Amino acid sequence: MRILFGGEIGAWIDAPAEVGFHSAPMSKDATSTRMEKIVSLCKRRGFIFQSSEIYGGINGFWDYGPLGVELKKNLKDFWWRRNVRERDDMEGMDGSIIMNRAVWKASGHEETFSDPMVDCKECHSRNRADQLPEKNGEKYCPNCGSRNLTEARDFNLMFKSHAGPLESDDNLVYLRPETAQAIFVNFRNVLDTSRQKLPFGIAQIGKAFRNEINPRNYIFRSREFEQMEIEYFCRPEDGMQLTDYWLEERLKFYEDIGIPRSKIHIKDISDGERAFYSKKTYDLEYEFPFGVSELEGIAYRTDYDLGKHIEHSGKPLDYFDEATKERLVPHVVEPSAGVDRTTLALLCEAFDEETVTDEKGNSETRTVLRFHPRMAPIKCAILPLLKNKPPLVEKARAVATALKPFMNVFYDEAGAIGRRYRRQDEAGTPFCVTIDFDTIGENGPEKQDTVTLRHRDSMAQERIAIADLKAYLLEHIL
Repeated sequence: MRILFGGEIGAWIDAPAEVGFHSAPMSKDATSTRMEKIVSLCKRRGFIFQSSEIYGGINGFWDYGPLGVELKKNLKDFWWRRNVRERDDMEGMDGSIIMNRAVWKASGHEETFSDPMVDCKECHSRNRADQLPEKNGEKYCPNCGSRNLTEARDFNLMFKSHAGPLESDDNLVYLRPETAQAIFVNFRNVLDTSRQKLPFGIAQIGKAFRNEINPRNYIFRSREFEQMEIEYFCRPEDGMQLTDYWLEERLKFYEDIGIPRSKIHIKDISDGERAFYSKKTYDLEYEFPFGVSELEGIAYRTDYDLGKHIEHSGKPLDYFDEATKERLVPHVVEPSAGVDRTTLALLCEAFDEETVTDEKGNSETRTVLRFHPRMAPIKCAILPLLKNKPPLVEKARAVATALKPFMNVFYDEAGAIGRRYRRQDEAGTPFCVTIDFDTIGENGPEKQDTVTLRHRDSMAQERIAIADLKAYLLEHIL
């Protein structure tokens, strides 16, 4: 059975393996089953929807629903906190999505930012030439199996538009295919206003767009995506050491959001594989259900980018070292992570199914998203035991109102309490708070103004005073 999702969910099932996979591939059935369950859960619980779904969808574009946008925001907020607010050597910025065309000429994107594309002459599908499956030394179409293919040709991945009332080459612009160039062209502005000293970084989170020939693997490879990116400027002699430093920093980050180091593969890109301007590149790859693939790249880009913009703009983008009285063009180490890819990794890592026994002694499958609490979209669900008992409802709403300024809280009074627990398990909510008859003092004063706190992962329950609830939750979700 295939779950249809705006007419295109099968793209990740039928597509050939991504370039760079180096683990033993899972069987197609195993991949399909696990991914279909994750995709189905994301749709059912409001994480991710196919963009324009009511009109049949549009390939390579996705909408984030109520839980998805919270998960994504938690990821970005923690990245920003860790890399900008907690550091003295980092500045933030937010560059424009559309920039002067000259930026992309100088960076080389206009001329060389392309993938090789082939057409199938039988089914007319289009695919990346370097991702076609191969048998007996001959490539074939992944859609229909035909070997009747066109010759490969370059396809530029940048989306074109026009700035102004006329559509002409004079006002041709592009949606940015990466966020880094906005940092490079603003290097001097940030340096002059922040008065940072080398080494220091500029961080940015923002959208980028690539007209992928064949988007695939759900939100892993899309035409619209977000990047979390740092350009860390340094002296030339420090570049290699700082590349290794940022490798370790990024591994710590993934551990702190709930992706264990054991699931991260470090790929040291060889001289022949990495970009010509890079002296060192690491790819951090995660064990997705569809194979091991890249989450983040850490590249020592040398002074290539600043040098190109100096050359093409004629503007000074250098740095004056007060200590040595030396003027130099800084080198750059770039840790660049995909927001959407990391979101998918969080979903894949969190997804779990287990057999449990319900209150009647029957076995059932419990689906749960075991997010790290700091990533969980909902931190705490507030549940009155019965919705037709006004004192319970009143107390529950008061508790929810008191917590809302400090965390994302969900109030739910609909259905049996066990069913409500299961809904929150599927949403990944780490804590559920039940307001029961003990809370309102109907069973005596000993437990009045206490609540039942349920833990998602163990399903264990404990009593806690309402007065202590906020402090307890904040301690466990930050």
